[in-house]
Amino acid sequence: MIDFDTGLVISILASTLRRTVPLLLAATGGAFSMRSGVIDLGLEGMMLAGSFFSVMGAWMTGSPWIGLIFGVVFGIVFSMLHAVMHINYKVNGSISGMAVNLLAAAMTPLLLTIVYGLSGKSEIVESFSNFNPDWLMSIPFLGPILGSQNVIFFIAMALVIISWIFMFKTTLGLRMRMVGENPHAASAVGLNVKAYKYFGVAMSGALAGLGGAYLSLGQMGMFVKDMTAGRGYIAVVINAFGRYNPFGALAGSAFFGFFDALQTIFQSVFPSQLVMMTPYVVTILVIVFGLKGGRSPAGTGKHVEE
Repeated sequence: MIDFDTGLVISILASTLRRTVPLLLAATGGAFSMRSGVIDLGLEGMMLAGSFFSVMGAWMTGSPWIGLIFGVVFGIVFSMLHAVMHINYKVNGSISGMAVNLLAAAMTPLLLTIVYGLSGKSEIVESFSNFNPDWLMSIPFLGPILGSQNVIFFIAMALVIISWIFMFKTTLGLRMRMVGENPHAASAVGLNVKAYKYFGVAMSGALAGLGGAYLSLGQMGMFVKDMTAGRGYIAVVINAFGRYNPFGALAGSAFFGFFDALQTIFQSVFPSQLVMMTPYVVTILVIVFGLKGGRSPAGTGKHVEE
């Protein structure tokens, strides 16, 4: 039997928040991509690139902050591969997104061998410590939950708010959403459709790369082969589940993060392989039952000759 005392509840909630962050960042990035009319299927590769290159940046410079910048930059680089194939050469967005995923999955193990001489993981680098000041830890119940998070968690929460304000409260956000809904009408009123699409995809790469950097620099202090473990694909589902809205992505990511966190409890009760399946089973259930009635932006995948 499992005794659900206060300490265990705090541990579950703290773990839920930690597991929410990479999904939230990737799903919010995916919202930018979808709202600009470009399918977000390349998130897994962008996250994986962010995970690897953030560690490489921290290893080269000794600074996790520089590593974080590396993760964001290379997330954007991989997103641009997706953008060029889809926007300029009109490759189907699902195919160009999967090409990015496959490239990252093949490139990161190769670079592990070339750079570190290791096949499964990188060297340990300096990572981000938990954000646990005394004033925060002294808050009953909530303090230990928030105090066990690192600075990227708070950055992620701020980015969700900023992203929502940009999308729904600014002129540029309105124009980007117009491009995603009706690129022909947007072009007719003088908007640079390609520029807005590139911006949306670049934002998806930046945020997915930051989510990948959180996995490596915010949790483990190293890169492990295939460490994203399908989180980019789950983020695609979360994005659709949250109706391509940053706040919806927050709710969906917390939902998935909670079930992921339950692994820490039930591994002592059920076979570990069965428990590790939980997030992926939940993903399938959400696809089957949670996406009814939802629709992607009407202009997704459409091209305009300019």
